[in-house]
Amino acid sequence: MWLGPEEVLLAGALWVTERANPFFLLQRRRGHGKGGGLTGLLVGTLDVVLDSSARVAPYRILHQTQDSQVYWAVACGSSRKEITKHWEWLENNLLQTLSIFDNEEDITTFVKGKIHGIIAEENKNEQPQSEEDPGKFKEAELKMRKQFGMPEVEKLVNYYSCSYWKGRVPRQGWLYLTVNHLCFYSFLLGKEVTLVIQWVDVTQLEKNATLLFPECIKVSTRDSELYFSMFLNINETFKLMEQLANIAMRQLLDNESFLQDKSLPKPRRPLKNISALKRDLDARAKNECYRATFRLPKDECLDGHTDCTLWTPFNKMHIPGQMFVSNNYICFASRAEEACHLIIPLREVTIVEKADSSSVLPSPLSISTKSKMTFFFANLKDRDFLVQRISDFLQRTPSKKSCSIDREWKWNVADASSEEVPELPSSSPLAVSPTSALSHRPVSFCAGQVPTASQGLLKLFRRNSEELSGPKGAKEKMKEESWNIHFFEYGRGMCMYRTAKTRELVQKGIPENLRGELWLLFSGAWNEMVTHPGYYADLVEKSMGRYNLATEEIERDLHRSMPEHPAFQNELGIAALRRVLTAYAFRNPTIGYCQAMNIVTSVLLLYCNEEEAFWLLVALCERMLPDYYNTRVVGALVDQGIFEELTREYLPQLSEKMQDLGVISTISLSWFLTLFLSVMPFESAVVIVDCFFYEGIKFILQVSLAILDANMEKLLQCCDEGEAMTILGRYLDNVVNRQSVSPPIPHLHALLTSGDDPPLEIDIFELIKTSYEKFGNLKADDIEQMRFKQRLKVIQSLEDTAKKSVVRAVSGDIGFTMEELEELYVVFKAKYLMSCYWGNNRAAAARRDQSLPYLEQYRIDMEQFKELFSSLTPWACGAHTPVLAGRLFRLLDENRDSLINFKEFVTGMSGMYHGDLTEKLKVLYKLHLPPALNPEETESALEATSYFTEDVTTEETQEDKGRRNENGPEKEEKGTSPQDYRYYLRMWAKEKENKKETIKDLPKMSQEQFIELCKTLYNMFSEDPVEQELYHAIATVASLLLRIGEVGKKFSNRPTRKSEDCKANNGQDPVSEEESPTSEQSQNSAVEQQPQADHEDKASADAQPEKTQQENQTLGDGSGEGQGSPLQLLSDDETKDDMSMSSYSMVSTGSLQCEDIADDTVLVGCEGSSAAARYGSTIDTDWSISFEQILASMLTETALVNYFEKKVNILQKIKDQKKVERQFSSSSDYELSSVSG
Repeated sequence: MWLGPEEVLLAGALWVTERANPFFLLQRRRGHGKGGGLTGLLVGTLDVVLDSSARVAPYRILHQTQDSQVYWAVACGSSRKEITKHWEWLENNLLQTLSIFDNEEDITTFVKGKIHGIIAEENKNEQPQSEEDPGKFKEAELKMRKQFGMPEVEKLVNYYSCSYWKGRVPRQGWLYLTVNHLCFYSFLLGKEVTLVIQWVDVTQLEKNATLLFPECIKVSTRDSELYFSMFLNINETFKLMEQLANIAMRQLLDNESFLQDKSLPKPRRPLKNISALKRDLDARAKNECYRATFRLPKDECLDGHTDCTLWTPFNKMHIPGQMFVSNNYICFASRAEEACHLIIPLREVTIVEKADSSSVLPSPLSISTKSKMTFFFANLKDRDFLVQRISDFLQRTPSKKSCSIDREWKWNVADASSEEVPELPSSSPLAVSPTSALSHRPVSFCAGQVPTASQGLLKLFRRNSEELSGPKGAKEKMKEESWNIHFFEYGRGMCMYRTAKTRELVQKGIPENLRGELWLLFSGAWNEMVTHPGYYADLVEKSMGRYNLATEEIERDLHRSMPEHPAFQNELGIAALRRVLTAYAFRNPTIGYCQAMNIVTSVLLLYCNEEEAFWLLVALCERMLPDYYNTRVVGALVDQGIFEELTREYLPQLSEKMQDLGVISTISLSWFLTLFLSVMPFESAVVIVDCFFYEGIKFILQVSLAILDANMEKLLQCCDEGEAMTILGRYLDNVVNRQSVSPPIPHLHALLTSGDDPPLEIDIFELIKTSYEKFGNLKADDIEQMRFKQRLKVIQSLEDTAKKSVVRAVSGDIGFTMEELEELYVVFKAKYLMSCYWGNNRAAAARRDQSLPYLEQYRIDMEQFKELFSSLTPWACGAHTPVLAGRLFRLLDENRDSLINFKEFVTGMSGMYHGDLTEKLKVLYKLHLPPALNPEETESALEATSYFTEDVTTEETQEDKGRRNENGPEKEEKGTSPQDYRYYLRMWAKEKENKKETIKDLPKMSQEQFIELCKTLYNMFSEDPVEQELYHAIATVASLLLRIGEVGKKFSNRPTRKSEDCKANNGQDPVSEEESPTSEQSQNSAVEQQPQADHEDKASADAQPEKTQQENQTLGDGSGEGQGSPLQLLSDDETKDDMSMSSYSMVSTGSLQCEDIADDTVLVGCEGSSAAARYGSTIDTDWSISFEQILASMLTETALVNYFEKKVNILQKIKDQKKVERQFSSSSDYELSSVSG
């Protein structure tokens, strides 16, 4: 490419001049191309270590003048072809012009101006793309593409200098992290190392330091472990690798492919060497952390954050921390954990103003809300910019109008909006919660059935009020009073200050009247409910009365959801549960419905109305317990892995025992999926749910550890899993809540596991207190980190399980070994995934349906199949290979959806690799008949459905016969009595037993199809070491078969004349047992029997009217491609050998015993009566040949038999395919030879 002229001081250093003229030099980098010696090795190493641009462009053109010592680089190139093109342009267009100038400075100025002009012209034509990426980064991306043969669509995210440890030797080089691959390149004194790993293949990523490897990153795949060290910033690199691996896992899990966010704000100042993609990923990571910290909706995007202090009125202090601003929220998190968290929704904000600075409050900002609360933030660095951003977001917030007063920014709220909070008495369960859409609108969800649950079911189904007036009632009132005092001091609603005091109150149990409100607050469900008024009601209307697999499962589980509670022994509770679960299944079809959701939802409905329960379920499934309730419960398995890891860390003694017993995997799923609701008495489990909504999964893990710790001694003495399960079951059954005002609900699990000894009761609040004392140091950030690590392990383990089950499913009737099938599955899946991220459209991703069986989940289209076929087939046919691949694809695609699954793929491959000569030839034969031959290749597919049966004894029309042959015995002949169904049942049973078709079942081949077969065979042998022998063999066989076809035509032609008369006489004679000699005998016997057959054909004509008529119609209809005779066909192909060609196309008549053949028989390729026949200008539609004749002919040639019986190792083919596939996928036109330089 042309370069803006740059000054070069030492033109000869590290470069070799290849061409020169008075004004220009063409140079090559030392060590590039052939030779180079030690200097070349040193230069190559230097280029890699210093990341020199000469790695990408090892050729350059310099401009020079005779007296000047200064040179100017005007062009560079990655290949000799590219640089030669530039050189020739300069010689043709500039040399003559430059010789006119007298002054050397003028020459240089002219050249520079001309080059700048060319560059400007090129840039004008090019589309401006990814202008944000800095020049240095684009150069690195170019190097990456060239080095690893990646296409344009593969985007580089970042690159780092580091060392790769090969054995005990570190190789200094460059690590390139792209969206789908981890690549490494090193060139050290002639030793080249190139690594390419797909992120979807990574099973483990670890950052650790050992004696052998100083602070390094370990990347594990199924078959290797790679160590990288000596990073400039190891933490940044590791974080990015984690993100990219996570994106790949997400793709495996639910088909979410990576889409770059184009709406990112541009940086205020240009960022050196940071790509737009890296900024996008950094922004994603920050957004995820922000949303998780403050439990915000999934579409909330962080705009920015800044250090500041928050004035807290409850303790009269300035708390240092960070303010976060996003589209709809202003949030604050203190530096000291638990000191204070604050969430201010912009929909609640009424006034934002810059207050006067003072020594106590420097650069303060005050924010007032509808609930009459005012928040003071101080020590803001860029207050004006911050106010402007908040102002912009407020203007976009619905129901707001802004006005400016005396340089201070204020926003006044319009009249009461739909989000206005109604004033309710404090005893109300939702004192300041927004009224739900259901309580406003009289929406009848189930017309004529039951009313909507517009409040928590617990209020409607209180069985007695004795507990409320006793000591428990007094305790409950005290709890409510504590919360009311807390609300008075810290605020109520979304804008409440959340401090350590809030957590303490939650640990003591939330009062029943406030439970629904606080669950909505702490989970963040309130935000989504308020911003989507009427959403639930609309969803219920749409989903009611519609049925699918999810609704069937919901119906089945409705009466299993807390059946012991009176609320769910009633149609009101059941109907409410049905509506919430069905609405969620329609909102999120990828989850639909999963067992355990019914138990959790039934508890939510006890304390909340339907809409609130729905939004709590959304928060649970989509944010707080991600991937828990999908078909493979991946999230629960991930957290189970974390639990095992924490057990190893905190309870090492017990961990080993539990692993041996295999208990953790059994217990944790039921504990985590139902939040202990299915294993603990209801009154106790609901306190666990209180803490879970405040703390998240961290609390469930710490309680689980506390339970194991409390039972450690007993568990260590267990002999088997059953005993350990009984101990834990008994313990959990006896966790009681002595403060509960609800009447105790009998726990079914407890009734089943009660022993002889009186149970020891455990107070739930004591258990919670112990869990905080012993395991309270768990951090949410650490758990997220562990989740990533376990997610890799779990998803890869599920993928391995899927692979094994698919391989087991297909191994029965396929010739490949298990190892070969596993390797083929890996290649097949990789091809599918490649289409997901390198394909131009997202259709590939849409093809994968998680609900399908594993075998059907990965399916490839014709283009992908062609790529796999060309690299794996033992029948390489050069330029003809894609045609053959297309035919095999159509043959395998039985359901005609233009996609094939893994079983169909390996069936096709097995046909080429396994079985004897007959089986392989059968596959090849079928590839030249419909449906493998597409409509463009042959106009009629009648041959595929006309099977030449021997037992046609009834009178049928030609159409009926064709239909009968296609459908087998399914169609009854008219007039057959119904009692014959047993006969058909027997026939079907027989068909099922004998699935293997015999060679007699194969239809005959027309002349045109036979020509296509010859064409394929000719192409197939072109690369073979013994190609001359094969050519000679196939020429002999083809000549013989052409003559046999001609002989066979004579037998089918003569009886045709009498067929009409036979039909008129309703001839019912059975078909002769003897077929014409050409149908089953080899070509030799056919030739020997020709005289005899000639005499017999008249006699047999009357006996075979039906059959010959059918054969003629079959052959007559297939007009075909019109490719011409073998003469024409072969003359069009690439001629490998003149001798073999001539022997194939013009076989002498003497090679057959032609004196035995009747005079009126026309032999193709011989002197005949007609010129047209001689040159084969038309296809002979009456000509046909059977599979038996082809097989028998082939068996006479040893070279052909050896070729088809030769064993090919598919594992070696797969290995080779992996090596070269990325080079083929490259869309660049770089010379591959230059990569090594």
